[in-house]
Amino acid sequence: MNKIVTIGISLLIFLQSANIHLKDLVELGQLVEHYQFHNEEYGDDFMVFVSKHYGELKASHSEKHQEERKEHEKLPFQHHQAPCAQPLVFVLGQDSFINSYPEIPLAAKGNFHYQISYSHIWGDNLFQPPKQA
Repeated sequence: MNKIVTIGISLLIFLQSANIHLKDLVELGQLVEHYQFHNEEYGDDFMVFVSKHYGELKASHSEKHQEERKEHEKLPFQHHQAPCAQPLVFVLGQDSFINSYPEIPLAAKGNFHYQISYSHIWGDNLFQPPKQA
């Protein structure tokens, strides 16, 4: 049961990453029927069929065969989506951060010093390496 769930989730993630919807899987029957029609009517093999409906021959095929327009709309993988991630760019002028802080006088900077604050917190015996091996 665990393997079936894992395979199902993996398949779902793969299909979503390839932008394949459940509706496309249901419409695969329409794709097969339309391919058989093209094979019988025009003598197209599968690669020419794919090129006419999804590739470089799509525009010319849709212009020549307006009577098949409703059948073409029922084919799978016809959905068009705009990309969701749009770049967001901010352009700031160079003078926007110049002189935004007042200058500190030099006399106020010389008042700092460093003191070592090292001490044995745990004593000498605890957390020490062994003395005899």
